[in-house]
Amino acid sequence: MLEPLLIAELAALGLFAGFLAGLLGIGGGMVMVPFITLILSGRGVAPDLSVKMAIATSMATIIFTSLSSVRAHHKRGAVRWDIVWRLAPGIALGAALASLGAFSLLKGQALALVFAGFVTFSGLQMLRDKKPAPSRTLPGTAGQLAAGGGIGFLSGLVGAGGGFVSVPFMTWCNVAIHNAVATSAALGFPIALFNAVGYVLAGQSVDGRPEGSLGYVFLPALAVIASASVLMAPLGAKAAHALPVKQLKRVFAFILFALAAVMLHKGLTA
Repeated sequence: MLEPLLIAELAALGLFAGFLAGLLGIGGGMVMVPFITLILSGRGVAPDLSVKMAIATSMATIIFTSLSSVRAHHKRGAVRWDIVWRLAPGIALGAALASLGAFSLLKGQALALVFAGFVTFSGLQMLRDKKPAPSRTLPGTAGQLAAGGGIGFLSGLVGAGGGFVSVPFMTWCNVAIHNAVATSAALGFPIALFNAVGYVLAGQSVDGRPEGSLGYVFLPALAVIASASVLMAPLGAKAAHALPVKQLKRVFAFILFALAAVMLHKGLTA
């Protein structure tokens, strides 16, 4: 059982993550992974395992958060469903390769450093606000299949909904930032679903997991965070459509930098 104070902390984390999921299309995983890692470490879970369980639990919550977020964005007509359908098959393949393969082979310390590196890169890309070439568009079907594979694979390694890769990718291809955020929210569901199934299967025989674990997923934290996050995602989506483009990119970038620093510290000190 979780202590009342811990439940309150997880609920607050879920509210914040849900708001960011709607605001930035990032699924909230970038926020949840560092905090869940600290929570599990505080409960006596080994450092290597705590990082892996945090990533898996974060990804499982995105299944619920993404549904709430994308519903709000869809009502505003902002989701590019044509992009979703072309990226989704690659996402499924990339997620399977990550959650069932690379995730189990890599140590938690390495995953924390990978998380920090890719999040920092994504933040820099958004902060630069470099205008893409006007003639650049999304690649063809094969190119989007490959892009989806990369998004699904990287998301599976770091426990995020893919927005930290898909939003910069889409804006680089001249998709408007508000459409990119909304479409990323829709992509969060297949990313989370395929990766979460992989984490559950891959973690069945791992020792040292706390009570209430299903594979690498820590179910008590999943229940509390998911319940809170679905309440705030629509409000985040509403805010996303009210903010100007440049401000939205800056918010995205600085949040990513802060979370990268947390996981870099965790990776270097594990």
